[in-house]
Amino acid sequence: PVIQVLHEKIGIKKAMLSTVHALTATQNLVDGPTKGVDYRRGRSGAYNIAPSTTGAAVAVTRAIKDLQGKFDGLAFRVPVVAGSVSDITFVANRPTTVDEVNGFLIEASKHPRWNKILAVTDEQIVSSDIIGQEFGAIVDLPMTRVVDGDLVKVLSWYDNEMGYTRTLLEHARKIKTIL
Repeated sequence: PVIQVLHEKIGIKKAMLSTVHALTATQNLVDGPTKGVDYRRGRSGAYNIAPSTTGAAVAVTRAIKDLQGKFDGLAFRVPVVAGSVSDITFVANRPTTVDEVNGFLIEASKHPRWNKILAVTDEQIVSSDIIGQEFGAIVDLPMTRVVDGDLVKVLSWYDNEMGYTRTLLEHARKIKTIL
């Protein structure tokens, strides 16, 4: 939701996403063989930071057609049980400020379109604070940065299990009202 909101309000020329992602069931607990050619996934998830691909980058460009060829991302799998964060860095279509970016995200978090899947916080949270949170994205407002008016960075926390499930449920509810 964060990228959609900011693309609608400010416009995104191009962007990169880095997710710092908690362990998943697909990772080994100790070093060992892996399926395919991503040998990093065969390394111990409990003891390593492992760069990997992310399906989120593909999902964003499917949802926001304007960003095809202008958006990509990767993941860093880290040894925490749950609680992940997305680092979104983009070049805006026009000059902006931290206050404006955060204002758009605060406004969106209250809008019926987003209020059940997008939240914001001023608190100094860490990954364990996210466990069990039902939002697909919780924007960490104090961490928003703008450089030279158009290079923007936004951090967004999520619980990969609970947040994903809730977001999927909300989409299903919206589809039900259409059908």
